[in-house]
Amino acid sequence: MLTIWGRISSINVQKAVWAAGEVGQSFERIDCGGAFGGLREPVFLARNPNAQIPVLEDGEVCIWESNSIVRYLAARYGSGWIWEEDPALRADADRWMDWMQSELQPALTPVLWGVVRKMPEYTDPERIAASAAKAEKLMEILDAHLSTRSFLAGERFGMADITTGCGAHRWLNMPVERIERPHVRRWYETIFARPAAKPALALPVT
Repeated sequence: MLTIWGRISSINVQKAVWAAGEVGQSFERIDCGGAFGGLREPVFLARNPNAQIPVLEDGEVCIWESNSIVRYLAARYGSGWIWEEDPALRADADRWMDWMQSELQPALTPVLWGVVRKMPEYTDPERIAASAAKAEKLMEILDAHLSTRSFLAGERFGMADITTGCGAHRWLNMPVERIERPHVRRWYETIFARPAAKPALALPVT
């Protein structure tokens, strides 16, 4: 059985939990990070010296960085399903996973911290508005892409839908004003209905 270290409110832990469920692997999840603490404890630092979640253990294999965890689970347990053997198709998935990590997720984070978690240094209305505006531009890109395909890398659900889907889940369920994106909405409702998504994408967003 797999072990996933990290609190479920973390978007990066959500990616790992969803991916494990999609490839049919049972797992134990250990709460740590945030209010649970524990990231500076020797037992955790031995697994990830960066003191960040999530961490995946699969027997003697220990992996940190959420996208790397999703790729590992997809390649090892989801080949021909959420993992693409064709290099071109896999690169299509990879680019959306990287886009999520480098573009969408950083845009969403200040909104979450200011509006949902109400961290004092992020509650300035102008800062929240600027972050939300950046997220809107990115969601416009995502909506345009999804206007011509069912899923991010084509017509089959895959690993990019997991990682970027976690971002869409956060954006669409935070108490902020949004422009309705019909193609994003259709895609999100399709992937959110998947059984493996339910344990990962808790509501409300916290």
